[in-house]
Amino acid sequence: MNPRIQTLGALLQSHAPACDEESIYRARMLDLLGSPGDPFSRDHFQPGHFTASGFILAPDGRSVLLIHHRKLDRWLQPGGHIDPGDADLLAAARREVREEVGIEEVVPVEDGVFDLDIHPIPARKTEPAHEHFDIRFLLRAESMDVTRNDETHDAVWTPFDELTDRMTDPAEFRVIDKLRTMSV
Repeated sequence: MNPRIQTLGALLQSHAPACDEESIYRARMLDLLGSPGDPFSRDHFQPGHFTASGFILAPDGRSVLLIHHRKLDRWLQPGGHIDPGDADLLAAARREVREEVGIEEVVPVEDGVFDLDIHPIPARKTEPAHEHFDIRFLLRAESMDVTRNDETHDAVWTPFDELTDRMTDPAEFRVIDKLRTMSV
């Protein structure tokens, strides 16, 4: 069996969902792990594939780094597709942070997964509509210095009490609640 499938299966089994919605996401993710094909490949469209992202806390733990994504025109956490060379999903999330905002050093705030989400991706020229099965980690940056890549319009450190000013999709409110109630 693929070691990434085993590792992610264990992470998902140990994750305690915060609500019914997240429990449904976990069940669907476990089903995807058992489906034919490579669920980590960006070419796995039925029903989709895994992605990895990181909610990045400032060194003092008082704000979160959000990026304004060019294609999606939304404020999001850094993240994206799993590359074949990524050892696991945490490595993929760290790589995406380096690529999107230039932060080299991020450390996990807690063991395991912070949040789970499944969201639709509309059809584009080269790919059909599908879903991203996003595994989200909570990471702390060693520095607040950021740079942007060509996928990112802007990157800003956002205090917890201002998150709803930028993250306006109701699906993101669960994460905002988690961030606001934790002590780091």
